[in-house]
Amino acid sequence: MSFTLKLGQKAIPFNLLGTDHKEYSSESFKSSFVVIFFTCNHCPYVTGSDEETRQTVNKFKERDVQFIAINSNSKNTYEEDSFENMIIRMKEQDFPWHYLHDPDQTTALSYGALKTPHFFIFNQERKLVYTGRGVDSPLDSSKIKVNNLELALDELTSNDLISTPVTNPIGCSIKWEGRDSHWMPPEACDLI
Repeated sequence: MSFTLKLGQKAIPFNLLGTDHKEYSSESFKSSFVVIFFTCNHCPYVTGSDEETRQTVNKFKERDVQFIAINSNSKNTYEEDSFENMIIRMKEQDFPWHYLHDPDQTTALSYGALKTPHFFIFNQERKLVYTGRGVDSPLDSSKIKVNNLELALDELTSNDLISTPVTNPIGCSIKWEGRDSHWMPPEACDLI
């Protein structure tokens, strides 16, 4: 069995607290298409590409695509990734997505999140149609040549087949509780 959710698999149910202090389940999002992405506050690959992600969110809002960000990082590894700091960051940045907290890391494990950021796109049947990176240069947006997330959403919302449905996510590893900051589950190590 592979670590990361595979194409065609259904979205895994979750029930998580958002930075707006409301509980959200996977059933809370009724749009035609859903993008779930694993992110955090401190990772330079996240902060380096957040504005590119914001532009993509704004572009696809009118095409009934909803974005859900999930922070699964242990605050004991990076205090910047605590729920309190998530709230502060959302207030400062006013991101156009829901920002949910996965404190016990079960959602990250069930999806097989490898990096921050790591994107998962689901179609109307909530089946996975794309997984991987957002852009090819998340650390430095001035060097972006390919926006895989936007390309996949363009194809999906145009009823086309997604030409590149799987890419390797580029970013920092998920910060697992009680582990070294670079640790990854052994079953995930052949995927990076």
